[in-house]
Amino acid sequence: MSGGKSRRLELYFDGLCEPVNPGGVATYGFVVKEGGKVLCSGKGLVGVGARGDDVTNNVAEYTALIKALECLLEKGLEGAEVVVKGDSQLAIRQLRGEYKVRSPRIAPLYKRAKELLSKFKAELQWVPRELNEEADALSREAFREYLEANKEEFERYYLKSSR
Repeated sequence: MSGGKSRRLELYFDGLCEPVNPGGVATYGFVVKEGGKVLCSGKGLVGVGARGDDVTNNVAEYTALIKALECLLEKGLEGAEVVVKGDSQLAIRQLRGEYKVRSPRIAPLYKRAKELLSKFKAELQWVPRELNEEADALSREAFREYLEANKEEFERYYLKSSR
């Protein structure tokens, strides 16, 4: 961005892995706002443990953040001030450098997130789940969409113990 006042954005991200973690169905959601107005939002499927995907809630959380930052870059917002808010203490603390990244499944996601964050004036904040409702709702919506489209697969792999 050249000239003018720097833009200040709020980025909320969330991920889940259900009904088991690790190895469940992992989905993500994110919302980016400027002055209360949504600039960018998204949701999706990260992977399914029953299909052999190496997924956890932390993989989903990192994926949400990466997708949100990529969305901002696609919109030409490199260099913007971004307050990144997530309810994953692990992800926020790793990205702040307070915790080491030990998991081989997280390391490449951490590296990508750091690379993307370096393109912004980013501030990382942990927020309680109640303050991350929109991103949480999007990750849950993505999970419901997976269930609707893959009911038999889900029941076969994840509900067999309940029969």
